[in-house]
Formats: sequence, structure tokens, C-alpha cells
Amino acid sequence: KHAPGVPRILVGNRLHLAFKRQVPTEQARAYAEKNCMTFFEVSPLCNFNVIESFTELSRIVLMRHGMEKIWRPNRVFSLQDLCCRAIVSCTPVHLIDKLPLPVTIKSHLKSFSMANGMNAVMMHGRSYSLASSGGGSSSKGNSLKRS
Repeated sequence: KHAPGVPRILVGNRLHLAFKRQVPTEQARAYAEKNCMTFFEVSPLCNFNVIESFTELSRIVLMRHGMEKIWRPNRVFSLQDLCCRAIVSCTPVHLIDKLPLPVTIKSHLKSFSMANGMNAVMMHGRSYSLASSGGGSSSKGNSLKRS
């Protein structure tokens, strides 16, 4: 309102203290969607979604200033990009840490996921939710569904 055109994201901090939550997640998501912001819940203590939130904010800045060609040049994707795309397309970002991979690769996958608009809660005014394709509380079969 006071600074139109300034890129914004909504960050819910201290996810590791969710039991002391003062703003319900759905209320924060609704506020973010109403104000055309991407919503992230982060935990600096666990290093969860910190890099991803900054990556998304950086991406928005680059896109708004007409630098999309720098960010996504017309090129053939590398084998690493194709592998990352395949993994993050079927793995929710919060489950990447559970994959049997080295920490540096997990970090790269999370950053790739958020930088490429995959597994995000809300992107460009569109909200997404994690939908389970099976019964029970198992995390297997989860996928993103546009709401």
C-alpha cells in the first residue's frame, strides 16, 4: 500500500515453535493470497525454508525488472537440472530432507524447488495445497494440487 511495486513475501518465522503459534497457518495463507504474496513458514533453527524464501524473493525481483532472460536463458537443461526437476516434481519440499542423499544435494533440491516454482504454497496469486492421494497419515503419495 505504501510502497507499490516493491516485491513482498510473507514469512511465518519459528516454525519449530508451532505449538506457540499466534496466527493460524490458514489465516496467514489467506492474507498472503489476498495481498498477492507467496507464503513461507520458516525455521532458522532447523534451517527450513530460509534459503528458499530468499530465493523466491530474489526471483520476484529479477522477474519484475525484466531480467527473466538472465534467470531462465533459452538453453538446453543440464542433466543436473533435469534430475532436480524429476525429484522435486514428485517430492514435497518438506520431505526432501528425508531422502537418502548428501546434505548439499538436499539443500540444492530445496532451492531448485522454490526457485522453479515447484512445491510452493502460493505462486503468483495461485495457491497450492499438499494433497494426499491415499488414505491414512502416511506421507507417501503426496502431491501438490491447485486449489
